[in-house]
Amino acid sequence: MNFSSNPGENPMGSIQYDDLPMNWVGNWAGRRAALTPNRTALYDSFTRKSYSFQDMNERACRVGAYLLDTLGLEKGDVLALICRNRIESIDLYLACGKLGIILAPLSQRLKRPELDDLLARLKPRALVYEGQFAELVSTLSLPMSVQAQIVIDDERMLFDNIILKTEPRDVNIPLALNDICLYVHTGGTTAVPKICIISHRQMVWNSVDLVATGTVGACNNVLITFPFFHIGGWNTFTPLFHAGITSVLLREFNAGLILDLIDEKRVENFGAVEAMLQFLIAHPKFTQTDFSNVKAITTAAAPCSKSVMETFMAKGIPISQTYGMTEAGPSNFAYIARTDSLEELLTNSNSIGTSMFHCDAKIVDQDTGEVLSFGNVGVLCLRSPHNFDGYLGDPARSEKVLSPDGWIYTGDLAIQDQDGLISIKGRADNMFISGGENISPEEIEQTLMKHAAVAGAICAGIPDNKWGQSPVALVVFHVGKMASDEDLKAHCRQNLADYKVPKYIQPVAELPLTGAGKLNRNAVAAIFA
Repeated sequence: MNFSSNPGENPMGSIQYDDLPMNWVGNWAGRRAALTPNRTALYDSFTRKSYSFQDMNERACRVGAYLLDTLGLEKGDVLALICRNRIESIDLYLACGKLGIILAPLSQRLKRPELDDLLARLKPRALVYEGQFAELVSTLSLPMSVQAQIVIDDERMLFDNIILKTEPRDVNIPLALNDICLYVHTGGTTAVPKICIISHRQMVWNSVDLVATGTVGACNNVLITFPFFHIGGWNTFTPLFHAGITSVLLREFNAGLILDLIDEKRVENFGAVEAMLQFLIAHPKFTQTDFSNVKAITTAAAPCSKSVMETFMAKGIPISQTYGMTEAGPSNFAYIARTDSLEELLTNSNSIGTSMFHCDAKIVDQDTGEVLSFGNVGVLCLRSPHNFDGYLGDPARSEKVLSPDGWIYTGDLAIQDQDGLISIKGRADNMFISGGENISPEEIEQTLMKHAAVAGAICAGIPDNKWGQSPVALVVFHVGKMASDEDLKAHCRQNLADYKVPKYIQPVAELPLTGAGKLNRNAVAAIFA
């Protein structure tokens, strides 16, 4: 059969597949259940229950029918969520995917002004929140758009007894890859949180890239450690679901529970930030835990110290770095070992490796935008089919990050070596000037964390009458270890230029964080001021 009007004409020439509604887009639960209905999709570490892909699809159909028939939600509506990593969060994600509803997870760590601002911009039709955050929710100024509120708790079981009692039916509608999947907030310390527009295209291509690069697919079960209010949580769950791999669910980070799950051989792989690994090492169960089932650990957010890497490598577990950002990935780089030697991973512990299979990368001069050769520090730029679609309601901010030809300006300073491996050197917008010299606070933080006593560090610049600004730092010590101010400064002098050595170093119980969970350098400056 010839669909073209003229012989020889290409009938596909005018079709844009990313804009073409298709039945499978967003219907992750339905498609995976059709392929592997009886395979285990999820293990809930809180309830100790397992769920098959068929179970997850049935739950998604029940939740979807409730959202559609009872709440009257439809494609393009926004559902805001304040909740830990519970199975109900996944139910909503899968149900929203079937209906084209946009899920907007919000961090319970944010304060009222931040949440009020986000809700005003999101204009959600419904708000779902976990019972333990009821007091926080009661203080919020909900916009007029919110027509329904749903509470998730473990006592009254409203979600189970009402929503999951809904008669399941097929609610899936055709969606295009360019339709919006998520609104994810992200931000630094000096402005209101940004809301990233995350399309189904971005999530699908991210899964494809993780599989093609080799970071997903070699394991049967993977622990999800990152929260669902960050893209990292969905960036872990979605590829696993696509690939038919079992997700092991934690409601929140719990070092003892993680070690129990590892000892029970329920975990083969997991991602973490270094602080999580330090909590595992410091836990009394660590030395007795059987790690023989763990095949690999990946780290993100910042380079992992060699001392932490060596602790896990002593158990035969390779640790490698990954890198990404909500706007450009969420996954963009991974260090893939080129040999079977664990020593290679230690030698290149600061490297994020190379860009993923379907991701272009370049390092440019911060001022001119010219591409730099290896060995020169510049700003990392990324381009891939899993770029985001800009910031919600903020075209000016979007234009600063996303160029007309598709490059994402990450704002991260990076350098490439002769082997093509890239390392992150800090944030361009975190740099400050001391005596005419540019200083990256991340470089000082990484140096401090190489000291055997230091578990974490944060640096910032404060006003200085002589130099304009001087670096200062807060440090957190490993359990049972300490170091003096002079000892830490001496350590810095051995590894840094004199002008980069902190003027003051102060120990604290914990590092200051923003509501989005990022290092709060403004708070550091305020403490020393």
